[in-house]
Amino acid sequence: MSEFASATVLSIVGATFLLGGFVKGVAGLGLPSVAMGLLTLSMAPAQAASVLFFPSLCTNLWQLFAGPALGAMMRRFAWMMACVCGGTWLGFGVMAGDNARLAAFGLGAVLMLSSGLNLAAVRFRVPRRHEGWLSPLMGLATGLVTGATGAFIFPAVPYMAALDLDKEQLVQAMALSATVSTLALGVALSLQGALGVSLAGISLFAMVPAFIGMFAGQRLRRHVSEATFRRIFQVGLLLLGLYLAVGNLP
Repeated sequence: MSEFASATVLSIVGATFLLGGFVKGVAGLGLPSVAMGLLTLSMAPAQAASVLFFPSLCTNLWQLFAGPALGAMMRRFAWMMACVCGGTWLGFGVMAGDNARLAAFGLGAVLMLSSGLNLAAVRFRVPRRHEGWLSPLMGLATGLVTGATGAFIFPAVPYMAALDLDKEQLVQAMALSATVSTLALGVALSLQGALGVSLAGISLFAMVPAFIGMFAGQRLRRHVSEATFRRIFQVGLLLLGLYLAVGNLP
């Protein structure tokens, strides 16, 4: 993996996480989607997921502990998070094996589906009484998608947006899901030998541009319409997903 220490790779990683952090700072989410989508253009999905590990973990822990009620949130979604872990480990074989093209295709499809739903302003509502059986299913589905593609936005983000959560609770719930997904994926990567010393070093390096981008995005959010930015962001993800899906047709 010594080639990952090259200036070209560091430049690509730096630019990717600067952009991903900026998007997260403005919109509150999007770092994994941007990072996985762009990095997969130049490396295998398992390698891209390894580089994503530390920036994703640290930025999500930041949001998680800044939320209003961590203990209550963890109790409410305990079974969902357990299923996220199980699903991630079950689905990881797709990304880690000889199916890199399939994983890239799956990532493109997930980005297209998630962006399409957001652009179409599709909104769901889930009554609290259904969470007991639906949350574990959503956790398992999210874990399978995470393990296979490295993207952990679907269906967890649309599902949590459909619950009776206020804005701060929603941000914290999404951070909880992303943190658990990142840790579960990190365990799988480590056990498969995909998260080596070189990639771990690149991942640590990526934290710097990710946080710089996030702080810059937070400052810009005060002056730019978040709704307009989100729409532009979703169109960009849709096009990126289309490119990945078409270029990696099974």
